[in-house]
Amino acid sequence: MDSSKPFSTIAADHSSSREPLKVESNGEAAISLQEWRGWGTTSTVPSMVTQVVEDLNMLEKNVDAQMVFGGNHGKLSGDFKVQEDKKHRAKYQSLGDSEQKLQFFSARQIACRVLGSRGYLCQKCWLSSGDCMCSKLITCPLWNRMRFWLYMHPKDFLRQNNTGKLLWQVFGVQAATLCLYGITEHEDMMWDALKLAGKDKVWCLYPNKNAPTNSVKDSMAGLSFANVENHPEMAGGAHSLNFILIDGTWSNSGAMFSRLKDRYKLMWGEEEIPCITLNTGASLMHKLRPQPSWDRTCTAAAAIGLLDELHDLPNFVSYGLDKQAKALEDAVEVLFEALTIRRLRMGKSITRKQRHNRDIF
Repeated sequence: MDSSKPFSTIAADHSSSREPLKVESNGEAAISLQEWRGWGTTSTVPSMVTQVVEDLNMLEKNVDAQMVFGGNHGKLSGDFKVQEDKKHRAKYQSLGDSEQKLQFFSARQIACRVLGSRGYLCQKCWLSSGDCMCSKLITCPLWNRMRFWLYMHPKDFLRQNNTGKLLWQVFGVQAATLCLYGITEHEDMMWDALKLAGKDKVWCLYPNKNAPTNSVKDSMAGLSFANVENHPEMAGGAHSLNFILIDGTWSNSGAMFSRLKDRYKLMWGEEEIPCITLNTGASLMHKLRPQPSWDRTCTAAAAIGLLDELHDLPNFVSYGLDKQAKALEDAVEVLFEALTIRRLRMGKSITRKQRHNRDIF
């Protein structure tokens, strides 16, 4: 348990420091490939996201209301929200099955977040332009036999306090690749790469109490990389160790994990996807963003824990994973500082109440 003293609440001048409450649509009719990839993705613009954007722009032309987004998360507001809410509910009800509904839900969430963040959030760090921390981040190459997959829930996409984004900011988008839950193009891209790697090189970092899990040592201590290291031409996905990090709230992670299991079974016929548990403690981010219990941690901290535990194994010690873990840990500190400054400027408390205290004992 973190025994640091709690931060105090410091008031700020709301008249000068409050961030804008509304972001208006700039009238652009589409999300370009350049803009889409600027947010940290490597895919083409998902077709259903494009369709949602087109529908929103068409609705704006047909009703006497401007597309306006309130707050920081791409939520529609005002009269346009009332009109759009009726339309999207009717669309949702008309869809034939749960898969189509999930895809529509995800696409709508993502489309609104992109449109509502234009000109407001930095595309690299997902913080407001005035809080941009990009100049303080130091990049570091990840060991070329590892690849992280950030399996992210749409409600965490473009969240300013999201820590998963730090992985590709530090290691690059090819070493830490974003995969958005419910987006066909993203999920197909990830599973195509996992199929190429083979099921013996795929693990999910998830403390699943209802399925068998192994420690890092149990899962990785017997692996050998001598043959691969001696053949640089074999550096493709077939020889990468793939680690899936579920990036979403704990209330959403169960459905995300279930979807991973279903796809894993469809591809390889196995009931359970291999899971790894970590010995991580409380993350620095616990101070600003409480977790359900102290044994659960943020996405970046999970990646740090994996790198540290791998470095302790004799067959991994020569790959500099401790330095890569430190680079990511430094990035978490940069994000923590940026979020703290932002909250103080807005006159908000930087001491967050603990939740589910019964779980921490």
